[in-house]
Amino acid sequence: MPAVLEQSASLLDSAPVTPATFPAWFAERQRAAWQRFLETPQPKRGDETWRFSSIKELDFAEFRPTNGGADATLLTARSSGLEAPVAKFVFGNDELLHSESNLPAEVICLPLAEALVSHSDLVEKHFMKQETRLGSAKWTALHEANLRNGLFVHVPANVEVEGTIEVFHWIAGGNTVIFPHTLIVTGANAKVRVVDYFQSADESSAGLAIAVNDLSAGPGSKLDYVAIQAFNENTKVIQVNETGVAKDASAIGFILNTGATWARNESLSRLEGEGSRSDMLSVSIPARDQEYDQRTFQHHVSPGAYSDLLYKNSLYDKSRTIFSGLIFVDEGAHRTDAYQTCRNLFMSDDAEANSMPGLEINADDVKCSHGSTSCQISDEEIFYLRARGICPTRARQLIARGFSVEVIERLGDEKVEELVLRFVDDKFAHIAGGGA
Repeated sequence: MPAVLEQSASLLDSAPVTPATFPAWFAERQRAAWQRFLETPQPKRGDETWRFSSIKELDFAEFRPTNGGADATLLTARSSGLEAPVAKFVFGNDELLHSESNLPAEVICLPLAEALVSHSDLVEKHFMKQETRLGSAKWTALHEANLRNGLFVHVPANVEVEGTIEVFHWIAGGNTVIFPHTLIVTGANAKVRVVDYFQSADESSAGLAIAVNDLSAGPGSKLDYVAIQAFNENTKVIQVNETGVAKDASAIGFILNTGATWARNESLSRLEGEGSRSDMLSVSIPARDQEYDQRTFQHHVSPGAYSDLLYKNSLYDKSRTIFSGLIFVDEGAHRTDAYQTCRNLFMSDDAEANSMPGLEINADDVKCSHGSTSCQISDEEIFYLRARGICPTRARQLIARGFSVEVIERLGDEKVEELVLRFVDDKFAHIAGGGA
């Protein structure tokens, strides 16, 4: 039986207490973060970083931190992803429920609560080093002040992890808030892939997740990160992705949005060395009244770096999406090669997509392009499929699926692509069945 779910006062009422087992530097970071949260103004409708956003969704007073309450046996059994991950961690309400690993001995892969004790200096070196600049500074401060657990992965130089590390984050109970954190660091010429799942224990309880992931790709390394957001449609989520890519390194950051009533994604990729590469990818399938708000920043610090962003949204019913992206090229970052594309496919006449791509170039000899397109499925496409015995509803879903596949195929791993498509197909089936 699960432990009794104990909830404290609202997460906004008082400063959280850092566990005594955590190091002094982390306790000080949490005290400073809480003060920063209190001093940072609430976002306003007129703020450029919240343009088109539903500010009313930022009312979090009803949500409360929890103490336990997640059914370890049930949620571990439901944590089904890849057939044979190289490591698997299951968290319920930020509490570790299950772990297993077949990783090489040199790789550090631990719950963050353990890593803070056993590898304190290493965690401190990489933990939340980048400035939150896309609008959610107040909420990342709240995350840092309340953080209790997550996953820490460190792959040392010249070590390649064959296979995928899986991390499941579950919300259990009504009005529950969690603060998932994933910190991944690769040494020179290392390689790793991590898949993060975000899910609800039931289909009706309201929840809130304020999640942060730090990705630090060392020189010549390859770091792939996949986030699958499939919360129930009464849950809100803020997800902040901070990526640093060193010389000749490659990082992929992919986000799938199928769940949550409201989701805010902020992704910043910093190209810190010549020859570095960042691929920023996303597929979102909102339906009914869901709103997905995505903000991105491709920051070219060094010359000779490459970044490519491709976001695709398939919008049903009265759903909304917001995309605001900026390619920023520093002075001296010559020979930059950067691309940014957002594409919206309307599956109804009532859906709404707002796109604001942008460029700011402060160097010479660069190749940069940005753009956004929005369209509906043409009658000719539907007629073609109907002539082959496919009903109109199924025909539209097949087209939307094919629209998404272009992004998913860029993950470069057949098993992970099949996994993502499974969640995509589940969402299409949910829409076809009229699920709420």
